[in-house]
Amino acid sequence: MASLVQIQETPTWKKFLSYVGPGLLVSVAYLDPGNLETDLQAGADHKYELLWIVLLGLAFAFIIQSRSANLGVATGRHLSEHCKDEYPKPVTYCLWILAEVSVIAADIPQVIGIAFALKLLLNIPLWSGVMLAGLNTLLLLGLQKYGIRKLELAIAVLLMIVGGCFFSVMVHAQPNVKDMAMGMFIPKLSNGSATRDSIALLGALIMPHNLFLHSALVTSRKIHRSNDQIRNATKYFLLESGMALFIAFLVNVAVVSVSGSICSNPYVSADEKAHCNEITLDSAAFLLKDSLGKWSSKLYAVSLLASGQSSSVTGTFAGQYIMQGFLDLKMKLWLRNLLTRCIAIAPSLMVCIIGGSSGAGKLIIIASMILSFELPFALVPLLRFTSSGSKMGQHKNSKMVTVITWLLGFCSIGVNIYFLSRSLFGWLTSKKMPRAVSIFSTVMICPVMVLYVAMLAYLTLKPEATSKSVQSSEASSTGTVEMELGQGADLQNSEVADEI
Repeated sequence: MASLVQIQETPTWKKFLSYVGPGLLVSVAYLDPGNLETDLQAGADHKYELLWIVLLGLAFAFIIQSRSANLGVATGRHLSEHCKDEYPKPVTYCLWILAEVSVIAADIPQVIGIAFALKLLLNIPLWSGVMLAGLNTLLLLGLQKYGIRKLELAIAVLLMIVGGCFFSVMVHAQPNVKDMAMGMFIPKLSNGSATRDSIALLGALIMPHNLFLHSALVTSRKIHRSNDQIRNATKYFLLESGMALFIAFLVNVAVVSVSGSICSNPYVSADEKAHCNEITLDSAAFLLKDSLGKWSSKLYAVSLLASGQSSSVTGTFAGQYIMQGFLDLKMKLWLRNLLTRCIAIAPSLMVCIIGGSSGAGKLIIIASMILSFELPFALVPLLRFTSSGSKMGQHKNSKMVTVITWLLGFCSIGVNIYFLSRSLFGWLTSKKMPRAVSIFSTVMICPVMVLYVAMLAYLTLKPEATSKSVQSSEASSTGTVEMELGQGADLQNSEVADEI
């Protein structure tokens, strides 16, 4: 009874701090090297015109990520576990493979970003940077044995480094504040190129593995299964996610503004203009160095390193939950880390050895196409589960939220399919490709697209299975939140908790 009184008297700010962490880990996906490259190109091509797209995209991301968090809080189980229960084994294995591929695709720009950063800072070969990226991530994940809170703190520090570096560069670049405000709050697409780049911006924001990750991370907090405690936890996680994604939004604005300010300068040199036409993670450093000085390229390299490192850690973390949830593997945590990491860095390592910087840049584009292809297979199940009364109980989405989320979900799927189709069409009609190869590729791709649409229709329209694990708050109406500030190392999955 005394402990109950003590928890009830805990100040609100302490309660909130005890929930801070999952949103920070999730927000790094919106600041990964792939997003930074897309932001830099958008600013270089259109100055501040597409800032409203960044605002719209992060607002949409906030709504979707909140649904993922709600699923974990209300049911005590994460998205991949629900998929395993809901669908037949063939579909489950298919979704697992797609989820694993999405982790690998998301990790490609992260690993390559770290490799480019190490090349800029230490002048080491790109392939060596990829190897160091894999090793460094495993060392950072070693913080798990000290508890999830320590890992969350490390990621928060890396996020501050990314933001601090880009804000420092932005202050020196001196973007026009009035033009930035107009670009952020006045929707405008001046030409077809702006429309194309806005779709690329939206497509690069929400990543499939992030939906699996967020629903799992919130289960690291022990929450009593009463209605009031679940509602309180949902409220705190919503606030925490909003703050984390707002920070991510500010950093994205800073990145767009830096390249927009530099490339729109009428006194920019011919060499700088050449860099502006096609910005890559590598060439961005030379653009900043030529325009603002050597110090700015070093700051960029540090921010790229921190961005790649933090997002690579969370990607590996997501891979653990995906493997555990879909397959229920009884595997040691360190072995799962090693397996997930090796699978993720293998493509980047091979391409960097064979193709160098140019090949690495092309691999990032391919990775973005794969993520666009994969997103619906995580998003559709998430929206179905969070709208289900049998799974969420009284914590399911309201009718208004259901309509809004499904509308946003279909818009996102449409945007990603358009981006994917346009990229594939451009590739197939490229003059660099032999006509016979182009025709053969088209014949092979058409059945895949038909299967793709059929799979989406099945996931959307399939009758709901009887839930095996409805942990509705109706099962209990008394108790306390079994969590104190600084404690939260236990993951929901028992073997993961034992390892940590």
